[in-house]
Amino acid sequence: MDKYKIPNVKTFEFTKIIGIDKITFGHDIIIDDFVLLYATAPMKIGNHVHIACFTSITGGAEFEVGDFSAVSQGVRILMATDDFKDWGFGNSTIETKYRNVTRSPIRIGRFCIIGASSVVLPGVTIGEGATIGACSVVTRDLEPWGVYIGNKRIRERNRDAVLQTYAKYLDENKG
Repeated sequence: MDKYKIPNVKTFEFTKIIGIDKITFGHDIIIDDFVLLYATAPMKIGNHVHIACFTSITGGAEFEVGDFSAVSQGVRILMATDDFKDWGFGNSTIETKYRNVTRSPIRIGRFCIIGASSVVLPGVTIGEGATIGACSVVTRDLEPWGVYIGNKRIRERNRDAVLQTYAKYLDENKG
């Protein structure tokens, strides 16, 4: 089944997309069942992107995910959040003037992998080729080509090998 019939995008019966008119889709995208995309600001999903089941991407600010990236099962990408430590109170049922809401874009580069059950908070840029371990909470920008657990870089990703594989892919998939 292809619920939304978006050209070059595979969706399923229980995929939920709100604000589809604000989303720019690349090609060869898979958006699994039980994914929620809630676009109230522009979103861009690159080519060859997989968004796995039980993921939600929400918020009220811009979002972009680059080509050849994967968002694993159960990931939460939040372009907005309430700050309850200062003057704000309430939740989405309360007028904004009483809430201390932070809204900020999130950008995920090419060749990135966001591990299962991770959370990415507003304003984060994840550099090209970065990978994030499962159950991480990402609160700040991550530099390209690192392997991260949360915000901590634990090793380097093999940039040259990934780009060689990419070149091979391009060579074998001409046309």
